[in-house]
Amino acid sequence: MLDLYRRTVTRFPLGSVSYMFAYGSGVKQQVGYNEIGARPAPNSVIDLVFCVRDSLGFHAENMHRHPSHYSALRHLGPRFVAQYQERVGAGVYFNTLVPLQDVGLTIKYGVVSEDNLIEDLKHWRHLYLAGRLQKPVTDLVNPTDNPLLKSALDKNLLSALLVALLLLPEKFTAYELFLAIAGLSYKGDFRMIFGENKQKIHNIVTPQITEFFTLYQPSMSLLDKYVAVNMHGQEPGSRKPAILFEQDKSRLATSQHLRRMPKELRRRLQSNAASRGDFPEVVEHLSMSPLLPKVLQASVNDIVWRSSVTQSLKNIASAGVLKSLIYSYRKAQKTFAV
Repeated sequence: MLDLYRRTVTRFPLGSVSYMFAYGSGVKQQVGYNEIGARPAPNSVIDLVFCVRDSLGFHAENMHRHPSHYSALRHLGPRFVAQYQERVGAGVYFNTLVPLQDVGLTIKYGVVSEDNLIEDLKHWRHLYLAGRLQKPVTDLVNPTDNPLLKSALDKNLLSALLVALLLLPEKFTAYELFLAIAGLSYKGDFRMIFGENKQKIHNIVTPQITEFFTLYQPSMSLLDKYVAVNMHGQEPGSRKPAILFEQDKSRLATSQHLRRMPKELRRRLQSNAASRGDFPEVVEHLSMSPLLPKVLQASVNDIVWRSSVTQSLKNIASAGVLKSLIYSYRKAQKTFAV
């Protein structure tokens, strides 16, 4: 499958691509979907994201090679498309339902500037692609040769883990941990109300527990003074074996976690907390408040709701009305089929 994806992306201008990944139900196993095999299932859409150093250069060359990938916005030229990408929504430009008949795939691909992706990963400005990258993905261009991007990717995972710990009780299972992490970018998404399968978070986590462990192991090792692992236990309401965690829920530990929140989330916490003052004063209040999980979840949801609405509206223009309707119809079919 990885070779197929790599053959697929060679047709794109890769000179300025610093990172590329594939994600979604066509790439990672989810409950209720066909088993991921050597080839994608019929009618599945492969989701790709290109992180580029030069958005204008990428769109100019890509529009020259593949004008049919773009909606009517192509008539306004690559400079307009690049500005539309950068200035509207969550900083991503998607071309949707692109058929690649030579390899038998249909893809949806997004383009994001490296600067915007790093900003989202470090500060959760939109928690859009940062949210995608809090779950397992398949890397097609590895970011390890880019220290700034690699550092931002690691920080995003650590931030997600810290938020999940603040939302969880003193004792919890691996399933509950990864359910909390995967839910960060979904619970505030307006599509969870109007279009997505309500069991989507469970469907993502259940078959990917091992991949979540692999993804979060480095972040967990940084927090070993706050979290201990008990290797034996059972999932609540089940006889299945489970890995159990126990964390330090003291005021000091909570304060330490809160101080490491991403910048946009700190701003939202200041706005939503009952206490007023600068962030250290808000931390002092929240670290003792039984309402912390609710305030924290609401603050995360605020970020996700705004970006999910603005990016979805943006995608109508970038995909075109007809493709947007077809894509939404397919999503609805998958929702009711699961």
